[in-house]
Amino acid sequence: MPAPGENLKINGDRLWDSLMEMARIGPGVAGGNNRQTLTDADGEGRALFQRWCEEAGCTMGLDRMGNMFARREGTDPDAPPVYVGSHLDTQPTGGKYDGVLGVLGGLEIVRTLNDLGISTRHPIVVTNWTNEEGTRFAPAMLASGVFAGVHTEDWAYAREDAEGLTFGAELSRIGWKGDEPVGARPMRAFFELHIEQGPILEAEGKDIGVVTHGQGLAWVQVTITGKAAHTGSTPMPMRRNAGLGMARVLEQVDRIALSHAPDAVGAAGHIEVHPNSRNVIPERAIFTVDFRSPDLSVIRDMEARLKDGAKAICDDMGLSVAFERVGGFDPVTFDSDCVEAVRRAAERLGYSHRNIISGAGHDACWINRVAPTAMVMCPCVDGLSHNEAEDISKDWATAGADVLMHAVIETAEIVE
Repeated sequence: MPAPGENLKINGDRLWDSLMEMARIGPGVAGGNNRQTLTDADGEGRALFQRWCEEAGCTMGLDRMGNMFARREGTDPDAPPVYVGSHLDTQPTGGKYDGVLGVLGGLEIVRTLNDLGISTRHPIVVTNWTNEEGTRFAPAMLASGVFAGVHTEDWAYAREDAEGLTFGAELSRIGWKGDEPVGARPMRAFFELHIEQGPILEAEGKDIGVVTHGQGLAWVQVTITGKAAHTGSTPMPMRRNAGLGMARVLEQVDRIALSHAPDAVGAAGHIEVHPNSRNVIPERAIFTVDFRSPDLSVIRDMEARLKDGAKAICDDMGLSVAFERVGGFDPVTFDSDCVEAVRRAAERLGYSHRNIISGAGHDACWINRVAPTAMVMCPCVDGLSHNEAEDISKDWATAGADVLMHAVIETAEIVE
């Protein structure tokens, strides 16, 4: 099959303008975005994406998890499509690019092919996966997980946010619950473009990350229970301080992760202390430990050591402790043929590149279970993401989308 010509590139200005227009929906308080999943802002962003896709000649599919599938026909309508995409939802204090670059980069492929009158044998489908972030409804990558058979639809519908609202009810409320069965679509391959969310590419001056693997992760929610008492009148030896117990466990988390340096990481980002009053010794502390590694045996070791160590700490302090695994997935090895398509694209276009392991979870990690999958990464300033200060350059976005397009259309087979 013919390879795309090295002069075939996307319209970087148009991609950038689309990113900026989408960023106006669900603005944050500090220049980023708060477009959490299944909010009114999410619904508005979806409507804009659908309008753009239909203007580009695509037909829109919608499944029962709200996953959006914009299809550009191929010359062989029976050929399994090549999928490309990511997510439009953001963190509460999210940036303009995390996920959105992958969706709108996919749309830019379609627009560029239209501009140049290029056909592919396989259809190309641009995808917006629902609730990748998992910040409102845990776990992350919820809808792609249902698509891949990791979760059941009913279980996903029953996920609740902090206010007790369910995923299923909110999906219906904003009007984006489709009729299509989830996971019924054949796929030739799936490609996802994403910002790195780490500092390596920028630090090394590389244009492109060729993602070969994804770290596995385990989210373990720890609940430590002690006894609420007055901070001023309770003698130190008689306290059962759940907050202090949490602090000692978190020190242990750091030691556990460092023992598997340099590839393993661990921390707690979600922390609750009850009753959270200035003059009351904490009765209960709830926090989620996030362990990650590209080695499954390391993840299992870190989980086991957390539980053993936390129990010993709490037993010694007269506290009780409970554990719940609230999310996780095994390390991912992406499809070698798709990875090589990404590498060939970077080399064909003259972009500097290096192999990289994704430190974050992505929808591609679940889709890799049901279709050949690979990822493209571009740098982000200081490796910062999940922060309104998240930033990339137009050149980085363009290079990533160029490589994405070449990998996608090579796989979709250009028709001469």
